[in-house]
Parts: sequence; C-alpha cells; structure tokens
Amino acid sequence: MRKILISGASRGIGKAIALKLLKEGHSLSLGVRKKEDLINTPLDPKVNNPDNFLVHTYDATDQNSSKKWVDSTVKIFKNIDTIIHCAGIFKRTNLIFNSSELKDIEDLWKVNVMGPWILTKDAWKYLTINNSARIIVLVSMSGKRSKGKLASYSMSKFALMSLCQTMRNEGWEQGIRVTAICPGSVNTDMAKEINHFPKKDMTQANDIAYICSNLLNLPNSSVPFEIALNCQLETAI
Repeated sequence: MRKILISGASRGIGKAIALKLLKEGHSLSLGVRKKEDLINTPLDPKVNNPDNFLVHTYDATDQNSSKKWVDSTVKIFKNIDTIIHCAGIFKRTNLIFNSSELKDIEDLWKVNVMGPWILTKDAWKYLTINNSARIIVLVSMSGKRSKGKLASYSMSKFALMSLCQTMRNEGWEQGIRVTAICPGSVNTDMAKEINHFPKKDMTQANDIAYICSNLLNLPNSSVPFEIALNCQLETAI
C-alpha cells in the first residue's frame, strides 16, 4: 500500500481518486483549501483511521502551505511515495485581455504550474528513497493543444506538461515514474464553465480514478508517461 498526497481532493476528480484509493487501503493525505468541505462525507477525518488518513489545509498559492502539508504527512506516515496533483483553476482569459484580467493570468500560473512544482519539490527527497515512487498530474487536453480562445488556461497547462517531462527526467534514475493524464471534457463543476456537452457523454471522474488506481499497480518498466483521453472526436490541427 502506498502513502499518497492528493491535492484538490475536496471535489471533482481529486475527490473521486481519493475515494477510490481509500477503499483500496492506501494511506492518504488530502490537501484541501477548506477542510470543512469534507465534514459528513466519506472523506471526513472523523470517520477514518488517523494512522493512515490525514486532511490538511493546502493553498497552492502559498509556498509555506505546501511545506507544512508535507511535514505533517511525514510526521504521521513516516514517508511519501506518491503525489497526485489535482488542484487547478480555470479562467476564461483570451489572448487580447484587458488590464483587469492580469490577476487571472497570474492566478492560473500560481495554481496550475507553481503549485505542483513547489509541492513536488518539497516532497522530492522522500520520493527519491522509494525506488518506485509515482507522480500523477492531471494536466488536460489543453496541455496538448490550444482549442478556441482560452489563451491563459492553455498556457498554464502547456507549462504544466513541460514540468511533467522535467520531473520524469530528473526522477528516472531514482525510480520515480511520472504520468500526465490529459482528459478532454470531464463531468465536474469546472466543465460547466467550459462547454455544454451532455454530462452523461463526458468522461466521468470515477473513470480517471480507475486509471490512477491501475497506474499505482504497474511496475516501473510499464508506467506510461502520458494518458490522453477524450469523449469527443478531435481532428488534427
């Protein structure tokens, strides 16, 4: 069983992954902005074993928040061998933006790029001693192609994909395997802001949770770097 950090675990994809891995018996440390969002849910710390379950306040824009979360997790679990990055935000900032939208671009950069970067850096020394550590990053199809006019969101996801590649390069000899998951439309609250594709026809959060579960069971020799999945057909650019 693994000792896992999951960011953005209070809703959407992060929550689905946490529920799946909790049922499988892994030790979970969940990073969320508001711990109260998990009260009276299956991820409520009051109904789970404190020896292998932790909920910690985590703000991707606050570097100190990341270090405190890692330190608190290691104090309980003694180690960390997996990070699943699910925290992310969406903003509709076009290429020709107005001055009031500059903060939106800065927020996208802080949360979608610097958040995973700093959290990985803070946990890196623990990942390197496991010989089979895993880093799973929810990137998005927007990290592979820019669709429509979402300049700032795509920019942040392209940068995140580049970061994933560097993580893979840096950690390979220590047995760290990195997977960038790149879904199209997923049935979450965030998807409502992007399009009106029928929910039932979207990729479901539980589908991605299943993929993550399988990734954690694969040997180092068979871990894919990238998994692209889409509920809609896209023609090549």
